[in-house]
Amino acid sequence: MALSWTMPKRNTDRTIIRGDVPVRICRREGETAVCDAAGPDKMTAPGASGNYTDTLPSALRTGTPRPLSYFVELRNRKGRSAGLSNAAVVLAGAAPAPIEALQAEILKQGVVLSWKADEEHNAVRLERKLLTHATRTEQGPLAPVPEPEKQNLLVERGGEQGRSIDKTAHFGESYEYRAQRVTRVDVNGKTLELDGAFSPPIRVDVKDVFPPAVPTGLVAVASVGENGASPAIDLSWQPDAEPDVAGYIVYRRDTGGEWQRVSAGAPIVEPAFHDAQVQAGRAYEYAVSAVDKGGHESARSAEAQETVPQP
Repeated sequence: MALSWTMPKRNTDRTIIRGDVPVRICRREGETAVCDAAGPDKMTAPGASGNYTDTLPSALRTGTPRPLSYFVELRNRKGRSAGLSNAAVVLAGAAPAPIEALQAEILKQGVVLSWKADEEHNAVRLERKLLTHATRTEQGPLAPVPEPEKQNLLVERGGEQGRSIDKTAHFGESYEYRAQRVTRVDVNGKTLELDGAFSPPIRVDVKDVFPPAVPTGLVAVASVGENGASPAIDLSWQPDAEPDVAGYIVYRRDTGGEWQRVSAGAPIVEPAFHDAQVQAGRAYEYAVSAVDKGGHESARSAEAQETVPQP
């Protein structure tokens, strides 16, 4: 347990303190009036930043989690006490068991982390460390804020669920995850935590191998060639809102025939297509797929059928 405080520069009568001051650190369990010394007095200079690290005895590292209060007591050269400081309250008791079998699975929605669930109602803290920095081309006021090197995610019912999903991980980055169980106890309106040991870390390379969503809302409308113009069928569909969509591919077939790609070699950017390679009196079926910047193609959309009328 690490404690820190700021030493006073003056006595209660406003006179300057000269020389180091004996500092006593004590701890009190529950509501008992006894404050047991955590160790020998520590001489600390006036105005300095005091610090102390306490290793709990075995009796305080076992049993049900319970409040443990720490106090700092200053004494003058005559042994007179300034009284106990405000309490710094922590949890004593047995720490929760370590996480076992931490695993990760990459889905389009994020990184799914899972572990062996237990019967305790402990929360689980997931610590994520960024190992790489993918090159991002976005600039300007709408560009994403660089992510911090370390982030924590607290899963309130992680002990029971045994899984969580990190939706903030970015494709193209590599992360290191580790997890710990956390016992949380409410003490006088304040939530105190007792942490278990961290699991061994696992590395996750978040690669985008997922195709974009299937286009929807495909509509086909035929037009009759007039004044020497050829007949045509105009297609339109709902644009894909995913940020990495590069364009669309249009497929056509005669009713019951084989599908053929009719759009140009490069994906078309706009959610519309003008097909002038049709014949009057024939029926055609169309479908559209989306392609992302990584070259992953979605499944084809629901079909739209249209017959080119006779002039």
